[in-house]
Amino acid sequence: MKCVPVVDDGIEVCANCGKLGSGDTVKLKNCTACRLVKYCGVDCQRAHRKQHKKACKQRVAELKDEQLYSQGHERPEGDFCPICTLPIPLPMGSHSGFNSCCMKKICNGCHIAAQKRGMRGCPFCRLPLPKNDADKLAMIQARVGKKDPEATLFLGYRYYFGGLGLQTDKRKAAEVWGEAAELGSIDALYNLGNAYCDGNGVEQDIVMAVKFYAKAAVQGHVESRNHLGCHEVQRGNYDRACRHFLISAKVGDNDSLENIKKMFMKGVATKDQYMEALKGYQDAVEEMKSHDRDEAKRIGYYGKLEECKIALELARLREQGDE
Repeated sequence: MKCVPVVDDGIEVCANCGKLGSGDTVKLKNCTACRLVKYCGVDCQRAHRKQHKKACKQRVAELKDEQLYSQGHERPEGDFCPICTLPIPLPMGSHSGFNSCCMKKICNGCHIAAQKRGMRGCPFCRLPLPKNDADKLAMIQARVGKKDPEATLFLGYRYYFGGLGLQTDKRKAAEVWGEAAELGSIDALYNLGNAYCDGNGVEQDIVMAVKFYAKAAVQGHVESRNHLGCHEVQRGNYDRACRHFLISAKVGDNDSLENIKKMFMKGVATKDQYMEALKGYQDAVEEMKSHDRDEAKRIGYYGKLEECKIALELARLREQGDE
């Protein structure tokens, strides 16, 4: 018998024996993996398993792809400055600071604005900043004890890189990031992906790395999405790679934009895809601008030249389309 999709027309048929569902007397149940077919019981499901296995796996893969590419198109809440509420430019570590008092990432623009107003404490919670590493570590550990995901994530960084009186311990860092991931930290999922990709603190496992990147990407983690694209490029899956890069380029990831450009130059991405990435990236960068951020970065000609470079590239591609 063939595997037939479940049709919501009121008629239910067991994929193995053909028995019809009949209200309260015979209740059919979906295949829990693919939900393509229904069975009247466990015996029929087992008997039909060999015949259904290939179609089931194919549909499960399709469902995973639907989730992977349809979700995570917007940056998560933690990527927005809690003061100005604008998305923080990427990479966030270069454009924001982490405050251990409230576990918030504050953009450089808001830090500068607070200093101009004479504030010397935290711009968000207004508490005095810790005086030394010991005080800072104690503050972080107190929040870790209360199961704070951001504090746990930050503690993992300190084990990975050292600092605040802690020695470098990459195995411990991976353990702490695992705890942070269970508490809901998207960045921890990304860090675990990197750990498994490079074999830092854990045994190298690319399959596990991709799983962690995918979990983070569907929640909007930009760097994870870019890493998934790079993984697909290595496998020669250029269409899948381009889909990933387009999503992350459109939220302001320059690495993804450059990757699509390289693919376009090699002939494995279309001009329309590259133009779409350029336009999306340009819009995202515009959304992240503010006067305070411009002042904080002291961008001068660099920022203006970067904007001009994108605009000129778009103009050049449009002119080519008119020829």
